[in-house]
Parts: sequence; C-alpha cells; structure tokens
Amino acid sequence: MSSCPPPAISVAMSVYNGERYLAQAIESVLAQTFADFEFLILDDGSRDGSRAILERYAKSDARIRLTLRENRGLIVSLNELVAMAQAPIIARMDADDICRSDRFAVQYAFLDAHPEYGVVGSWSADIDGEGRPLAPIGEDHPCTHDEMLAAIARGGQLICHPSAMMRRAVVLEAGGYHAAFRHCEDLDLWLRLASLTHLGNIPERLLQYRRYPEQVSSRHATEQQIGSAVARLAYAERAAGRSDPTADLERLPPLDAFDALFGREGVTRALRGKIALHLVYSREAMGGDGFALLLKHIEDGGETQGLWRTVIRLARFGLPGRALRLARALLAR
Repeated sequence: MSSCPPPAISVAMSVYNGERYLAQAIESVLAQTFADFEFLILDDGSRDGSRAILERYAKSDARIRLTLRENRGLIVSLNELVAMAQAPIIARMDADDICRSDRFAVQYAFLDAHPEYGVVGSWSADIDGEGRPLAPIGEDHPCTHDEMLAAIARGGQLICHPSAMMRRAVVLEAGGYHAAFRHCEDLDLWLRLASLTHLGNIPERLLQYRRYPEQVSSRHATEQQIGSAVARLAYAERAAGRSDPTADLERLPPLDAFDALFGREGVTRALRGKIALHLVYSREAMGGDGFALLLKHIEDGGETQGLWRTVIRLARFGLPGRALRLARALLAR
C-alpha cells in the first residue's frame, strides 16, 4: 500500500484570539487556485471563539491540520509549524489578512523558476478593521535580491511576513525563528537568511494586510523597534565577520546592557538614538515607555532635529503633559 505524496505547500497560520477576522483569512486560503497544499493551523491558547471557528472549518476541509494547545507565544508556534510541515515550501499566513486567489500560484511559480531564491513575498494592499482600503505607508517592498541588500543597508522594509513563501530547508538551516526577537521575529529571520539564500518580492498585491489599533505591531511598538534595531546590529556584526552575541538569547537584555553584550562602548547610545527617533510617530510608544527612552536619548546628547514637531504631535496624541516635558528637555539643550 503506497502512501500519499506530500503536498507542494504547507500553509502555516498561528491563531491567538483571532475570531474577528479568522473566517475571512481561512476562506481566502481555501479558495486558492493552487490547491495542492496542507493548511496547518495552530491555536495558541485562544480565549475567544477562535477554536469553535477552527474546528468547524477543519471538519469541512481535509487539507486543514488543526493543533489546539495552551498559549506558548507566536515564536514557539511558528517554529512548531515549520517542524510539522510536510511540504518543501511553507506559505505564511496571518489570521487577520486576506490572500488574493492566485497568491500561491504566482509565488510557487516564481520559486519553481528561481531555485536561487529561498524566500519570496509580495507587495500588499493595506485595509482597515472593516476591510476598507487604506493609503499605503511608505514605499513598496524591494523585489530583487540586490534591491533587498540595498534596503538592508539603508534600514528599509524587506518582506511583509504574512505574504512570505519560503523553502523549509533554508529556514531550518538558519535555525528557524529566534526567541529573543519577539514582535520582530520575521525581520531577524530575513536578515539571517540574506546570507544563505536570495530574498525577493513579487511586485503584485497578493495580500490584503490589515491595519487596526488592536494588532500586535500597534500594541508593542517600543519592543518591536528595540528588537528591530538589535536585529540589524546583529546582521552588521555577522557581515563584519564577528560573532553574533544575540544568537542563543531567549530574551533581549535591557538596553543598558548592550555595551557589555557586544563588547564595546557606545552600542547602547547608538541603539537608543535609532530607536527613539522611530518611536516618535507612535502614540502607543509615546504614551508608554518609549517616551522615557526618548528623554534619555536627549539627555545623552543625541540628535534632536525635528523633535519640536514631536512636541506638537504629542499634543495631538492627547499627551499634553508629555509634550511639555519634551519641550523642557529640548530647551535645556
């Protein structure tokens, strides 16, 4: 008796309290014109109605392989999904986004025609919580590997995580997702993969990417910016032939510890400056611990150009007390 051949693609979706948009996300995967896939869905301890939705879809489509367990976090879940995948190609998907019906077909054809590429994402179209189109934020993602390397050098965006299709073998070779980079685990992975394989994007909007206040990137802006800055610093260390001191960390240390971690003075100050000047556009960060980081950056003698506009922005954010404190800090310089 012969066993069935493995599917061409393993779709990897982790779900945590995703009931609001979950059905739309699942249906956009099940409606793909490229149908040779298994759909791996891991419920990471949801407390809402996600499990009932998932169980209903799992009963209706045999391609769905459902895992239900307690909460362990996104990075653990993603590594579990990579480990259980039966296909040589993994397509990422989030529980709040929507695939174009030919997304898998287009990306799979690209990887088939370009064996040197280990990861290919796509451009995306932003939508809000109600599915209405949003104006794009920033420029479109780079397409070729050379463009990707240039984007890394200037600190630009690389690949929209839920749009990514990856060769499982290169993800495993890179060591999967690293635990220390919570809320920016994708950027860290792309930066590690850039030295192992080619990365690219399809210049078509194959994914509708949802932006809304409750999403993870909005709620954890400060931690995300810290992790992103450290991931880029670790990339530079590897590119310079030095060892990466973040490689085996379970969690990033406090910012004040980075001089010691990287073995030289000035690392913490440089990181704080990069992070602070990115956080000024986030109400969540400026209303939280990102504001203290900004004040410390000014106290350290860091760059202040444009920060008077941040005073105005803080007032518009409904944070007049912090606007006043920032103005005083700037005047004290």
